Amino acid sequence: MKTTLTALALSALTFSAAQAGELFVNIQSSGTMAQGAGLVLASQALEQKAQVRVLLCDAAADIAVRNATMPTLQPRNVTPQQMLMGLIQAGAKVEVCALYLPNAGKQASDLVPGVTPAKPAEVAAHVLKPGVQILSF
Repeated sequence: MKTTLTALALSALTFSAAQAGELFVNIQSSGTMAQGAGLVLASQALEQKAQVRVLLCDAAADIAVRNATMPTLQPRNVTPQQMLMGLIQAGAKVEVCALYLPNAGKQASDLVPGVTPAKPAEVAAHVLKPGVQILSF
């Protein structure tokens, strides 16, 4: 069942990315597999030449903290943070939600390179643009 849902989501993403050209992925789940699923689909969209913006909120923002300890995901044996770094290197814009840093007792300097604190007005303007496809995990 999970394989079928993943295949359907990937098919929808393939169709949407080709049409929209922009994908916004909001990840807030503490579940490592949910985080991984969002990052995999964002990566696939980048490979298909979509512009990708990722917003990490709540427990999912922990993957953007330097030296975070987390389990690896199969079949590639990578952590969500390693997947995140690959997205950044491939050109995705990655942010943590504005509430994360002050409520987690962290500073922007605690984030891995390439991740910035989000500005709510800019995020809202982005998701309201016509043609932006939104995925949430």
